[in-house]
Amino acid sequence: MTAKLYCFGESGNAYKAALTLTLAEMEWEPVYVDFFHGETRTPGFREMNEMGEVPVLIDGDVTLSQSGVIQDYVSSKTGKLGGRSAAERRDILRWVFWDNHKMSSQAGTVRFLMNFLPVEKRPQPVIEWLQGRMKAAYATLDHHLEDRSWIVGNQITIADIACCSYLYYPEPFGFDRSAWTAIDAWLDRIAAQPGWKHPYDLMPGNPSDRA
Repeated sequence: MTAKLYCFGESGNAYKAALTLTLAEMEWEPVYVDFFHGETRTPGFREMNEMGEVPVLIDGDVTLSQSGVIQDYVSSKTGKLGGRSAAERRDILRWVFWDNHKMSSQAGTVRFLMNFLPVEKRPQPVIEWLQGRMKAAYATLDHHLEDRSWIVGNQITIADIACCSYLYYPEPFGFDRSAWTAIDAWLDRIAAQPGWKHPYDLMPGNPSDRA
C-alpha cells in the first residue's frame, strides 16, 4: 500500500518527512495541502490532525503527525537512515529534537515573516532577534560537522535530514551557505544521495504558483 504524505512544497517540516520517505525508498505519494488558503484550519483537516499542521503521514491504519515522529517511524519501518546501535539512535534523536527546537523553528518562522507576509506587516525587530538565534544554531552545527561527514555515525541518518530541511530553500531568511563551510560541504553530500530532490521538486506547491 502506498503511504500518503499531506504536505506542500514551501514547508520545511514537510520536506523532512518527504525526503526521509524518498531516501528510505518507501513507497509514498504527496497529497497537496493548500496552507495559504487556510486548509489546515478547516474542520476536515483538523479531524485528521488536531494540531492543524503538516506534515501528516497516513500509512494504512497508521496516521502520524509531527515531522520527527514521521521520520522515526519511516526509519524504523524500513531499517534505513537510523543508527547502528541504541546509543547512535539516541544521538540521532538528540539532534532531531535540537533541530526542532533550535534551528527549524526559528528558520521556518523567519522565512515566513520575510517572504510570505506583506512587507508592511513584517516585524523587523522580531526577525532580527530570531536571526540571532539562528546564527548561534548554525555555528553549533558547523562546528559539529568540521571533522565528520554526517551528524551521527558514518552514514546519512534522519538527523541530517531534519537539520538540512530549511537550508535548501532559495528565499532569503538569514542563511548564507558560503559563510558556513562545513555546512556547505555537508549539504552537497546530502544532495548527492541517490533520489535526492529539492523541496520544490519533491512536493507540490511553490511560491510561483501564487505569483
